[in-house]
Amino acid sequence: MSGHDNPIKMTARKSGPLKGVADVPGDKSISHRALILGALSVGETRVTGLLEGQDVLDTAKAMRAFGAEVVRHGAGSWSIHGVGVGGFAEPADVIDCGNSGTGVRLIMGSMATSPISATFTGDASLRKRPMGRVTDPLALFGARAYGRKGGRLPMTLVGAADPMPVRYVTPMPSAQVKSAVLLAGLNAPGQTVVIEREATRDHSERMLRGFGAELTVEDAPEGRIITLTGQPELRPQSVAVPRDPSSAAFPVCAALIVEGSDIVVPGVSQNPTRNGLFTTLVEMGADITFENPREEGGEPVADLRVRASALRGIEVPPERAASMIDEYPVLSVVAACATGTTVMRGVKELRVKESDRIDAMARGLEACGVRIEEDEDTLIVHGMGLGGVPGGATCASHIDHRIAMSFLVLGLVAQKPVSVDDGSPIATSFPVFEGLMAGLGAQIDRDA
Repeated sequence: MSGHDNPIKMTARKSGPLKGVADVPGDKSISHRALILGALSVGETRVTGLLEGQDVLDTAKAMRAFGAEVVRHGAGSWSIHGVGVGGFAEPADVIDCGNSGTGVRLIMGSMATSPISATFTGDASLRKRPMGRVTDPLALFGARAYGRKGGRLPMTLVGAADPMPVRYVTPMPSAQVKSAVLLAGLNAPGQTVVIEREATRDHSERMLRGFGAELTVEDAPEGRIITLTGQPELRPQSVAVPRDPSSAAFPVCAALIVEGSDIVVPGVSQNPTRNGLFTTLVEMGADITFENPREEGGEPVADLRVRASALRGIEVPPERAASMIDEYPVLSVVAACATGTTVMRGVKELRVKESDRIDAMARGLEACGVRIEEDEDTLIVHGMGLGGVPGGATCASHIDHRIAMSFLVLGLVAQKPVSVDDGSPIATSFPVFEGLMAGLGAQIDRDA
């Protein structure tokens, strides 16, 4: 499933109770960073549990293009022989990041302070996404970007020959922007400082420390201040990638709304900068228990026990948005199956993801009979109760894996089947989605 040339129509039908264990794949955010930091280390980094979705495979290919030796040893088991900070070679060809905004932005940051050039492109969805939010701060180091109108791919980035350290206040909550600046700061002298007014996922900070970078985090009146001392020699690591909470969201939400369901999702990251969805679901009345809490790969994890629940609409605090930005599409499906109204504010970042996710979910839910309100920064879903959504529509996925999976979850509980016009993008983040859901008892089929 590529999301490029061969659309795959998929249909989900009302299903019986979901039962069993949902072994979701490794965390995508951590997988990207493990490959990049391994490539910037001196020596061999070993990674287990790596997500082998297309997004991450594209990042692995990019690290090879920059000179690192990246080898797959078996399912989820990889090694990276790094070239060290500042050691990237100039790629011989265009770097194709497929559908991955995280991949392209982090890779740009990792090469922006080396005296090399690289040209980046991606699929139709990625070529629409704004890169200026990353290339603007990278320009402060001395890097230069040449792309299409509006700062869009294809784009050539010319790295800074004599980079300067940067003090940068992020204009919007974005872990991608923060991480790109920190990665660029690795090869700049002195201290690079990133200030974020709202905390975003902190995988980069955790992993940079783990690889031996000198990095401090301070909470101050102006925000969260992250200070990185440049030009370290990063030490190779053994990285155990925890299960992805953004992927876990789909079987979790499906089990909550399909009557009689009872599933376990083991080893899911409980990083406090990523667990906003689970907090929100519990506030809505979800029966979720967090069992066997522990630490894996420097990240807190737990096994989730999830049972079908009668849910009620709530107002989601806007300050929670950064910790669950990728989960709003499937949350809107849960909201449609709750009683009462769910209000999601502070979500304008959804407008510039793989698709305009507010518009995509609003139009698809309306086609399935759900009443929606929206503005630039808000999505309001008027719930119809468990089993109350009529369904019966074919929804556009807009080359967006999370949109496709969200509507397929809705089809499991809607009165009539729900289809998506193209499920192929699911492979970018959750290549085992179909098999995993089928194993739980979900009726999801590819249309002939």
